[in-house]
Amino acid sequence: MPDANPLLDARGLPRFDRIEPAHVEPGIQELLAELRAEVERLEADVEPTWAGLVEPLERIQDRLSFGWGVVGHLMGVRNSDALRTAHEACQPEVVKLSMRLGQSVPIFRSLEALRAGTEWGQLDGAQRRIVETLLRDARLSGVALEGSEKERFNEIQLELAELSTRFSNNVLDSTKAFALTLTDSAEIEGLPRSLHELAAQNAREAGDESATPEAGPWRITLDYPSFVPFLEHSRRRDLREKLYRAYIMRASSGELDNRSVLERTLELRGEAARLLGYQTYAEVSLASKMAPDVAAVERLLEELRRVSLGAAQRELDELAAFAREQGESEALAHWDVAFWAERLREERFSYSEEELRPYFPLPVVLEGLFGLAKRLFGVEIRAADGEAPVWHDDVRFFRVRCDGEPIAAFYLDPYSRPAEKRGGAWMDECLGRTRIDGALRRPVAYLVCNGTPPIDGRPSLMTFQEAETLFHEFGHGLQHMLTAVDYGLASGIRNVEWDAVELPSQFMENWLYQQETVRRASCHIDTGEPLPDALFEKLCEARTFRAGSTMLRQLYFAFTDLELHHRVDPERGENAFDVQRRIAEKTTVLPPLAEDRFLCSFLHIFAGGYAAGYYSYKWAEVLSADAFAAFEEAGLDVTFQVGKGGADVATQVALGNADLGGG
Repeated sequence: MPDANPLLDARGLPRFDRIEPAHVEPGIQELLAELRAEVERLEADVEPTWAGLVEPLERIQDRLSFGWGVVGHLMGVRNSDALRTAHEACQPEVVKLSMRLGQSVPIFRSLEALRAGTEWGQLDGAQRRIVETLLRDARLSGVALEGSEKERFNEIQLELAELSTRFSNNVLDSTKAFALTLTDSAEIEGLPRSLHELAAQNAREAGDESATPEAGPWRITLDYPSFVPFLEHSRRRDLREKLYRAYIMRASSGELDNRSVLERTLELRGEAARLLGYQTYAEVSLASKMAPDVAAVERLLEELRRVSLGAAQRELDELAAFAREQGESEALAHWDVAFWAERLREERFSYSEEELRPYFPLPVVLEGLFGLAKRLFGVEIRAADGEAPVWHDDVRFFRVRCDGEPIAAFYLDPYSRPAEKRGGAWMDECLGRTRIDGALRRPVAYLVCNGTPPIDGRPSLMTFQEAETLFHEFGHGLQHMLTAVDYGLASGIRNVEWDAVELPSQFMENWLYQQETVRRASCHIDTGEPLPDALFEKLCEARTFRAGSTMLRQLYFAFTDLELHHRVDPERGENAFDVQRRIAEKTTVLPPLAEDRFLCSFLHIFAGGYAAGYYSYKWAEVLSADAFAAFEEAGLDVTFQVGKGGADVATQVALGNADLGGG
């Protein structure tokens, strides 16, 4: 039908070639009306069986996930004022429908009856896990609340959804609002050629068509591919300071100020937790995670803090001494650390990050990554550009096969676009694997990065860290795409505890320190040579360079997140920034500036899924180390197949899909 809303076309992949912001509000409202009617029919004639209850629930949730998921995806990668307006208009009704499902007493009671009935013994482990999870999530959604408490809880959920969107939009807008435009060659002293090229390209995109890498002007932004190399290489200490201060003050003033947003978010999360019968929001968060309680998380974090604090202090002292030897008369400040750390790395290991970049053109890195996937899991990945509509010309599409049969697909959006795309990197679900309507629907993933874009007709030349990020997100993608579970409520990344979800991503990063993988994933853009063995050895030696500082930084974030959601007490007059400073006293060796407002751009916990869960990176890192050790014991050249019978045990462990029936 030519007049049909493309947002509602769920017969295949999303119609990104046709979907416009104008389609969002009418399409979502139409979808919600249909789904409300389906919920009413289910509640009126609910049957406590798998086919009569769980399968209809999956259909409802799947349709909502597809339609609203496309909107959410576009908010992250193709943000615009028109899309924001449409999203804002629909979000409250989407939240209400989700709460309606979670708080449905007839559905909840039927799930309890299913668990207690005769059919329970006939369900497999994954099915039982789904039912148990639905019951748990209903309790956490307030199914037991009544009257004014239920009404207040629902008001809180609506406001929290709005606050999360506002927080994210403010960070995006404040990030793209700042730029340093440099016109004097003295201002770019020390910057590598790659940053000259990127900064000139940024200037051209901002309207100065005459900008060149040689003559400028050069536009430096707060976007990662620009911000980080500038701090690492600029010899202009005053400009490093200006850029650093702008970064830590993002979204903390004027119309984009997130301070009140985050304080209100914390207040509402605490109130919602108490309504559910918990003392703190951290307890609510951990109710659906692997970690048994807050104390267990704190024990892990404290153990890591004790061993990393001294190392980080020694690393800072060493860096300060090195800077003095090089003629630096000022005490080290935050905007000096990256610069002098890069100089020390160059001296100690005789290579620079920029020296690595020409060896990692994105097409070659992808070839190596796909070759690794074939060797480990027996899957073949081929480019399928043009076979699926995309939301930007940068986006590529790939298909995944096993034994010649198609099993999955994914989109790759690799480059930074600060005007419309939020920062960071992530994997998300486009379609989940299911047999809900009989035929198998294969999983499709979104892999999104913010790497260095192609410049002047050359492919993207990745930093080694950008290559690690790509391997990391691809690990998430593997967990989603290689699932052998046919129930949509437990396939792929669904129904995996949040503190285990980083296992496959961190597992995949390890392979970049395996020589055969790097040899296949590197090729010098000019000479065609793979990364030399000597340079690879230096790279491996430098893997633990400033490891104490890196560890302590993550612990600073994790402790702050946990404290904000477990012990902050507004009645004592302590606000979020007081908590940040208190935690910094035990988790930093270079205290944050008094005006530091990094919490105002802490997307993970205020606009993502990591609230009271940032510790998950460290929790899962332990699991991923064990998983990689299993491969090392078997031999890193061993192939682990994912055939039609599903992955073997080692593969399941690596992908986080083992023991779906367990707790």
